[in-house]
Amino acid sequence: MATHSTLSSSFSETSDNTAIIIPNKPNALTISFKQLTYDIFDFQSKLAELGIGKGNAVSIALPNTYEFVVSFLATSYQRAIAAPLNPMYKQDEFEFYIDDLASDLVLIPKGHFKKNTPSVRAARKYNAAIAECYLDPESSKVILDVKEKGKIVSKRPEKVSQAEPDDVALVLHTSGTTGRPKAVPLSHHNLTRTMKNIIGTYELTPADRTMLVMPLFHVHGLLCGLLSPLHSGGSIVIPGSFSASNFWIDFTTHKANWYSAVPTIHQILLRNKFPSPMPKIRFVRSCSSPLSPKTFHELEKALNAPVLEAYAMTEAAHQMTSNPLPHNGKHVPGSVGLGQGVEIKILDQEGNEVPQGQEAEICIRGENVTKGYLNNPKANAEAFTKGRFFRTGDQGKKDQDGYVIITGRMKELINRAGEKISPIELDNVVAGHPSVGEAVSFGIPHDLYGQVVGMAVVPKAGASVTEIEIVEYVGERTASFKKPSRVSLVHWGDYEC
Repeated sequence: MATHSTLSSSFSETSDNTAIIIPNKPNALTISFKQLTYDIFDFQSKLAELGIGKGNAVSIALPNTYEFVVSFLATSYQRAIAAPLNPMYKQDEFEFYIDDLASDLVLIPKGHFKKNTPSVRAARKYNAAIAECYLDPESSKVILDVKEKGKIVSKRPEKVSQAEPDDVALVLHTSGTTGRPKAVPLSHHNLTRTMKNIIGTYELTPADRTMLVMPLFHVHGLLCGLLSPLHSGGSIVIPGSFSASNFWIDFTTHKANWYSAVPTIHQILLRNKFPSPMPKIRFVRSCSSPLSPKTFHELEKALNAPVLEAYAMTEAAHQMTSNPLPHNGKHVPGSVGLGQGVEIKILDQEGNEVPQGQEAEICIRGENVTKGYLNNPKANAEAFTKGRFFRTGDQGKKDQDGYVIITGRMKELINRAGEKISPIELDNVVAGHPSVGEAVSFGIPHDLYGQVVGMAVVPKAGASVTEIEIVEYVGERTASFKKPSRVSLVHWGDYEC
C-alpha cells in the first residue's frame, strides 16, 4: 500500500467498487468510490464558495449518514477543521463547543433550521453560518443549503485547496470528567498514521466490509469504522443508528464480515436472537471501554469468530494497542494486546520505565499522537514526559509476552487506607459469578479508611443473587481489603438500543 499522509491522498480511488451502503428501506443506497470522490469534491467547492478555507472550523451536527461522510471529508480536503458534534446535545453543550473553536459554520440536518433546534440557537448566538446538509432524492447529490451566513457573510470565496500533512483535519474534545473538556487537534498525518496502523493490525483489504455501529462524532467510529476501511479499499454499511433488532438483518443482507464496537453493544447483541445460520465473521473488535473476560468468551462462542480487544484514546487518533489476529499471535482475554505502530512504555511519575510486570502509568509515543491540546499549556505540560511520551492516565502493566493489561484509571483507583484497588479487576471478578450480568465497582468515602469498595450489580434475567453472596464471592477470590463494603442490586428489564 502506498504511503499517504493526507485524507485527500488516502481516498484517491475512483473505481466503481462499492464504498458505502446506506440500508434504507425499501431500497438501500449504494455509493461507489467514484461517486464518493465526486461528491466530496463537489461539496468542497461549495465550502470554498462560502469562504471556508485553511483553519476555519466547521461544526458538523449530523447523525451517521452519507451527508456526514461527505461533509467531513470535504471539510478536511479544504484545509478547514472538521469538528463533529453529537446531534443530540442540548443548547448549552452546542454553545460550549461552537464557542471553544470559534466555529465559522455549523452543519445541521434538513428541517432543523425551521424548527430552531438547539444547534441552530447556539450557532446564531456565536454568529456562525448555518447550513442544512441533506441528500437530494432525485440527483443523489449532497446539498449544502446555507440558511444564515453569520460572521462569514463578508468573506470572499476561497480557492479549492489541497490539504497538507500538518494541517489540523479534526478537533474532538475529551470528556472533561475532571474539568473543562480539552480540545484535541489531530492533523492529517495523525489520522492517516492511525488508519495505516488499523489496516495493518486487522489486515483490511478491498474484500472486507464492516458494519458501522459507533457514532461518527467519536474517534472510534470515525477512524476505525469509517476512515480505515475506506483507505483499505473496503466498504462500509452505515445504518442511521445502532439497533439490535436490525443489526443482523443489515449485517447479513449486505454481507458484512466484521464490526467494531464498545462492550455495551456486544452485551446487547448477546441478549438478542442470533441469525441462523450465522454469517461468516472474520473478526470482531472491541474498544473504548474494558471488555470483561466473561463477555469475551461468550461473544467468541456465539459468533464463532475471534474477538480482538483494543485500546484507544482521542489524543492518539484512536488506536494504540490491539490483540492480533489469531494467525499473528494469541489474543488474551483481559488484555488490550500489543502496541500497533506505536511505542508503549510503563512509566513511573518521574518518567522512568518500570520492570516488566510492575504496574505504573501506560505511556505512548507515535506519529498518530497529537502534538498537544489547543490553548492549554498547563495540560500539555502535564500530559507529556520529557521524552515526549503521552501520559494516558491509565494504570497498567505488561505481561511476560509484552501484552498490555489495564488495571485502572490513575484517578479512579480506590484508595483504601493506602491500598490501591483497581475497579476493573473487581468488575471482572464479579462478572464471573453465574448469576451476574454486569457489575461496576467504585470508591465510597469513609471516615477511617478514606475509601471503601462499593459495587452495583445487575443480575442476569431470571437469576437471583444477594448482596451477601456477592461479598463472599469477591472475598474468596481476592485479598480481604478488596471485599465490597456495600453492594447495590440493580434490576433492569431486557432492552435494546
